[in-house]
Amino acid sequence: MNSPNQPLTSPLTPLLTPRGFQELMGVSDGVLERLEAYVALLRKWQPKINLVGGRSLKDVWRRHILDSAQLGPLLPAAGGVVADIGSGAGFPGMVLAITEDHGKAEIHLIESSERKCAFLGEVNRMTQAGAIIHHCRVENLPELKADVVTARGVASMVKLLLYANPMLKKGGQCLFLKGKKWREELTEAKKNWIIKESLIPSLSDTSGMVVKLEKIAQRNDS
Repeated sequence: MNSPNQPLTSPLTPLLTPRGFQELMGVSDGVLERLEAYVALLRKWQPKINLVGGRSLKDVWRRHILDSAQLGPLLPAAGGVVADIGSGAGFPGMVLAITEDHGKAEIHLIESSERKCAFLGEVNRMTQAGAIIHHCRVENLPELKADVVTARGVASMVKLLLYANPMLKKGGQCLFLKGKKWREELTEAKKNWIIKESLIPSLSDTSGMVVKLEKIAQRNDS
């Protein structure tokens, strides 16, 4: 997959097409076909359980697929364990499982909704993504040690760090997809946490940011 640091030709073009996504991210034809199957299932299930905002389906390849896939090049080259908190419809975790194409990363999806887990299971089967799905609240997750914790649209950065810290391996990192309030959330998080942050502008949203957090430790007075 292409690195998000490479120059991209207008990644914010409205109504990104599947082929447009492929050109931007450099995925194989096989991966693209599996992502198309995922999108088809999303459209099929959406009326039943409201997986995503209805309007976002009009630009699903930018709003959801590209938004999630941009994390792929940021994963450790050695792979390791990736835990996606509050996976919902599978963004970003399921997209990463598909785009990694049975690579070195082991992708865990953590979701408390039974119906959303049923959807994730169907996508997992149809796309042969190889994700590991946990039907539980993240607080009740059986012991899991992750190299990377991801999340999108689940909670504030302060809460996400509370969820992520117990499961992070030493030297692990967080990759959080954040919207226009990312700066305020980061400032608030630093009141309770010692963190090293890297900020990567979002490929899918001009006001968004990929917030990479490393060397995470809770302040003693928090």
